[in-house]
Amino acid sequence: MAKPVVAVVGRPNVGKSTFFNYITGRRISIVEDTPGVTRDRIYAEAEWRGRQFIIIDTGGIEPSTGDYIKRQMIRQAELAIETADVIVFMVDAKEGLTPADEEVADMLRKSKKPVVVAVNKVDNIGDIPPEVYEFYNLGIGEVYAISSIHALGLGELLDAVYEHLPADTGDYEYEDCIKVAVIGKPNAGKSSLINCILGEERVIVSDIPGTTRDAIDTPVERDGKKYIFIDTAGIRRKSKIEENIERYSVIRSWTAVERADVCIVMIDAQDGVTEQDTKIAGYAHEQGKACIIAVNKWDIIEKETGVLEDYRKKVISKLEFMSYAPVTFISAKTGLRVNRLFDLIDHVYGQASLRVTTGVLNDVLNEALAMVQPPSDKGKRLKIRYMTQTGVRPPTFVLFVNDVNLMHFSYERYLINTLRSNFGFEGTPIRFVLKEKDVEV
Repeated sequence: MAKPVVAVVGRPNVGKSTFFNYITGRRISIVEDTPGVTRDRIYAEAEWRGRQFIIIDTGGIEPSTGDYIKRQMIRQAELAIETADVIVFMVDAKEGLTPADEEVADMLRKSKKPVVVAVNKVDNIGDIPPEVYEFYNLGIGEVYAISSIHALGLGELLDAVYEHLPADTGDYEYEDCIKVAVIGKPNAGKSSLINCILGEERVIVSDIPGTTRDAIDTPVERDGKKYIFIDTAGIRRKSKIEENIERYSVIRSWTAVERADVCIVMIDAQDGVTEQDTKIAGYAHEQGKACIIAVNKWDIIEKETGVLEDYRKKVISKLEFMSYAPVTFISAKTGLRVNRLFDLIDHVYGQASLRVTTGVLNDVLNEALAMVQPPSDKGKRLKIRYMTQTGVRPPTFVLFVNDVNLMHFSYERYLINTLRSNFGFEGTPIRFVLKEKDVEV
C-alpha cells in the first residue's frame, strides 16, 4: 500500500505553502506574497503521531479565470484532489468567506473526499474570532482556526487529518528507488519528458520559459523497478533572473540535483550546447552525480548521413569534463527513444554504485605506474603506495602518497582514465582523495 496522500488546496495567497513548509519541516515550496506563485503540485513526506503520509501543495484555484496558466493550475489542483485521501481546504480569516471559496468548496464536494477546513491567519492567541464561524456555511467539513506563520492550532488540525487517513498496513511503496533529476535551461522540454514517461499531464507544459517554478517529485514504476523523477525549474543565467520567485526556483533546482542519484541533462537540439547548459552540467558533475545527456527535440532536426554522430561529437567537445556521460537523442513530444532512458538510468546508477576490491585496484594501479611514471618536481618524484575505494555514488578512492603537492592534474586524469578502461564507471564522475603517508624509497 502506498503512503496516504493529503492535498492542501484553496484559492491563491491564503498561506498553503507556508503551512506545507511548516508541516514538512523544510522550505520546499516557494513562499512569496504574490498570488499564483505555486503552480504545480509539490510532493513531500510528512509525519504526525507516528503516521507517515505524502502531503501535496497545490497552485491556488481560481475557478472563473480565463488565463491559460491559471486554467492549467486548476487542472493540477484537480489532479491532486483526485489523488488525495484527505483534503485540507485552506481559507483566509482576514478576507472572510469569498465567492471563490464557495466555488472551490463545490469542487471538493463533488470529489466526495474527506475535507478539513483550515481557516488560516488567525494570528492571535485567545478566543476564536467570530468571522471564523462563517466558514461553517461551506458545509463540507469541520472548521479549524490556525496560523501557519505562527504555528498556532496546527496540532488540532493534524489530529483531524490523522483521523481521516486510511488504515495503515505498514507496507509502503517507493522506499527503495532511484531518484532522477531532470535538469536544464528553460523550455528544453523537461516537463514534456516527464509527461511522456507518465502518459499523463502530470506537470504543466507550455512554451513559456519558466513555467515550472518548483522541483516536483513523481514516483514511477517500470518492470518492477521504482524511480522518483524530479522535474525542475529551468535554470537561467543570473542576469536573466529578474524576479525573486525565479531566483528561488533556481535554488530548488540546485537542491534537486543534490538529492538526486542520476541527473538527466536536457539539451535543446535546436540551440545546441549553450554556456548555461555547460554550467548546469558542471554543477551536476561537481556534485558527483551519475549523468545522462539527453538531446531533446531530435524529431525536428533534419536528418542526413552522419548528422547524429557529428552532433554527438559537438556535445562531448563542449561538455568535455563530462565525457563519461552517455549521450542519447530523444523527442519528448513523439516519444522517440524515451523508453531507452530507463536502461541508461539503470546502467549509470549501477556504474556509480560499483565497488572494486583493494587487491584488484592495486594490481591495476601498479600496472599504470609501470606504464607511465609519476611526475616529479625539483628532483622529488611522486610515489603512490596504494589505493583503496572508500565510497560510491560517486566512486571515491583514497590514494596514499608521499607528497600531495606532487600530484599533477594530468596524471590524476591518467589514473582516472585507467580505472575507466578497466572497470567502466560509465556515466559517473570519479573522485580521488590524496593522503600523505611515508613511502619507502
